[in-house]
Amino acid sequence: MAFKDNWILKNLVAAVVFLVVLMALVSLGLNLVTRHGKTVKAPDFTNLSVADAQKVAQEHHVAVKVVDSVFVRRLAGGVVYRQIPKAGATVKQGRSIFLTINSIVPRKVVMPNLCGYSLIEARSELRNRGLNLGRLSYVRDIATNTVLAQTLGGKEVSAGDLVVSGSNIDLKLGVAADDNKTTVPRLIGMKYVSAVDALHDHYLNAGRISFDKNIRSYADSVNAVVYKQDALGETKALGTAISLALTLDESKLPAK
Repeated sequence: MAFKDNWILKNLVAAVVFLVVLMALVSLGLNLVTRHGKTVKAPDFTNLSVADAQKVAQEHHVAVKVVDSVFVRRLAGGVVYRQIPKAGATVKQGRSIFLTINSIVPRKVVMPNLCGYSLIEARSELRNRGLNLGRLSYVRDIATNTVLAQTLGGKEVSAGDLVVSGSNIDLKLGVAADDNKTTVPRLIGMKYVSAVDALHDHYLNAGRISFDKNIRSYADSVNAVVYKQDALGETKALGTAISLALTLDESKLPAK
């Protein structure tokens, strides 16, 4: 029987062609929706209003979501204080960046009990409560980076106490004699908050902070970037303070 007269065969061929085209369209659609394989660098939203952050996010093919607020007295109300993932992190296009904004009025939160937590767990719990990790101090103990005490303004703060959101909570941690070293990361080009986070990632503290003379306001200081630092790449004891110099003039940044 001739092919043109075999309606069953023609229908089968048409069905196969239809399925192939359909699968190609579905694959194309999924790639467009998920932007498979395409990544971007997370932009820096620090000190931007939510509206401006949304514009910047759109330009960089990501999204933003406000998930929390803190209260920083010297920072303008309603602007971005922190973001997750951090600025510069590699993310998929379309990924949501989670923002913590500065509240217009202070609010209080309940202080958790961090004693016995690892530093990583304690840091996560503080952020969940709208609090900041402050200074790290170390004393000899068999359990390295386990929280032994929590303080606010030099005084012990107990679980259940009400503290102002955005407060810096200092932690006393244990350190074993044979587990007391870390490497100082590269902080050049980072804004202050991101640099402090990176230091904490390596169990270090921010030390002396120097700002250029043209930095005259708190907003300027938030937008300034590190152009000089101590001990880059060196091995230091846990809790060491690393001095930083910040500027608004990016021409001062050394070549990578």
